[in-house]
Amino acid sequence: MPKHVAVLMGGWSAEREVSLSTGRACADALARVGYTVTRIDVGRDIASVLAMVKPDAALNVLHGRPGEDGTLQGMLEILGIPYSHSGVLSSALAMQKDFAKIQLAAAGIPVPEGMVASRFDIAKAHLIEPPYVIKPIAEGSSVGVFIVTKEHQHPPQELTREDWKFGDRLVIEKYIPGKELTCAVMGDTALDVIEIVPTVRFYDYDAKYAPGGSKHLLPAPILPNVYQEVRRLTVAAHQALGCRGVSRADFRYDDRTEGTEGLFCLEVNTQPGMTETSLVPELAAHAGISFEELVKWMVEDATLNR
Repeated sequence: MPKHVAVLMGGWSAEREVSLSTGRACADALARVGYTVTRIDVGRDIASVLAMVKPDAALNVLHGRPGEDGTLQGMLEILGIPYSHSGVLSSALAMQKDFAKIQLAAAGIPVPEGMVASRFDIAKAHLIEPPYVIKPIAEGSSVGVFIVTKEHQHPPQELTREDWKFGDRLVIEKYIPGKELTCAVMGDTALDVIEIVPTVRFYDYDAKYAPGGSKHLLPAPILPNVYQEVRRLTVAAHQALGCRGVSRADFRYDDRTEGTEGLFCLEVNTQPGMTETSLVPELAAHAGISFEELVKWMVEDATLNR
């Protein structure tokens, strides 16, 4: 009997459409290699749906809440359904950028200087010297992100809008000029390093997911010592947050500095995208791992008590 896999996708976060694209690609790949696949667009009735479907394992490819913040992981633990990616604590920790930065810094991983403040206070005046970045505490795919430069006399007033939906407390942190780098972990092994060159002003939602939104340079054209330090820090960050399965760490590298001093970890993604333009499948392919092999590995890695 082939293993029955529920592919959990969609949900109701700001990243719903990306998750649906990821889910469709993964479900198609699993079907091609012989799994029995049930595709589930996750709603608030997900517990009863899974109780009825009774899968052998869940491939969780939701992005944002509730699939990436520990909520869905806890429900899968209760239902006794083995699942992919990180567990309850590490998912919740990585999703909360402020707490994740504390944990990463404690593990000796360099992170940008910054602070957490009310969106209303941030909108009133520059709380730190520009240039700086404003980002939601618990969103992904660069939704709700602003880069404030020295040319901006005032912070973005969009933060005070009544329809603002990315939380009342936000992270502001020093902007790191230079290169955007990313690296993935599969198990406890780092893959290679990509430099992301956006064709727009920064690597925002459209640059991530629109065809032609960015160029991916693989392997990244950086010095060998910096390249290996990105790989080392990616594994260290994965382990510091207690991640499992596949994760991806994002970095900024100020290449005007000597050695690796200009390297800073921005965040760890516990459920990185798996669309046609996504980074992890590209990194895996560079290592000789096909998309089908990557998705199969995630399913076979699925367990409880992660």
